[in-house]
Amino acid sequence: MLRGLYTATAGLIANQRRHDTVSNNIANINTPGYKAKTTVTRSFPEMLITMVGGGDGSNDQRLKIGRLHTGVFAEEAPSLFKSGSLIETRNMSDFAIVSDIQVPGARFDESGKYVTPEGESVFQPQAMFAVNNENDEERYTRNGNFIINAAGELVTSDGHRVLDAQRNPIQLDPGISEIRVGEGGTVYDALTNEAVVGPNGQPVNLFIARIENPNQLIREGNGNFRLNEGNDLPPAINPEDNVQVLQGFLEQSNVDAAQSMVELMAAQRAYETNQRMVQFYDRSLEKAVNEVGRV
Repeated sequence: MLRGLYTATAGLIANQRRHDTVSNNIANINTPGYKAKTTVTRSFPEMLITMVGGGDGSNDQRLKIGRLHTGVFAEEAPSLFKSGSLIETRNMSDFAIVSDIQVPGARFDESGKYVTPEGESVFQPQAMFAVNNENDEERYTRNGNFIINAAGELVTSDGHRVLDAQRNPIQLDPGISEIRVGEGGTVYDALTNEAVVGPNGQPVNLFIARIENPNQLIREGNGNFRLNEGNDLPPAINPEDNVQVLQGFLEQSNVDAAQSMVELMAAQRAYETNQRMVQFYDRSLEKAVNEVGRV
């Protein structure tokens, strides 16, 4: 009986995490560049049970009853990196990445995954803006809602500095209030059409990082991702990559509102079902203690 109670409780915890994940997606449905999370649910290992005293004691003679399922658990919440729709803002400091990086021989599904005939998983590379946080640590984002702060730096909405092709923060001259980005990623003064020059005297270009396996990214919040310390820094996109940076546009979140509401209701119904099972076992244990125990 207690095994069933544990199984129902595991279902409660799993569906609670599933509900929290979907709720977080819905809360960020209007966040630019937000990537939806999905919940992966796995079952605990099954156990083969046998009858005690069902044979002469040897393993071959024991009476096998069957397999016992011990419940499920929400193992992880991977991100879905498919591109969101674009919205035109006409703001000079808003940028959106349109990417469809292909790998020879791979045919990616909607989630950006391809399984080779040998069973090897290949993930579609993603292009992302590179920024430095307050600790000068490199982070990656698809939220191109940038602004020019009082110090003349191109920064994100939470103050992270946008990086150029040399992985240096983009620093603009005090007189530059609006910028324009060319097809090659070169940053220009929108009023004079002169290229913005960095400390090394070279024209400043936006750095677009190529993330080979986006599933290695760790979500930090505010639309920012990071790589583990042991991972190498990602390179810039290749000229042959199908990547384009659009100015005056923002990428919306890739959350499907209708599908999220369906998943939310399904998680709630599953939670209520497991809750009723816990209540049933609780009443059964109460009778076993208070009524059967007096006999």
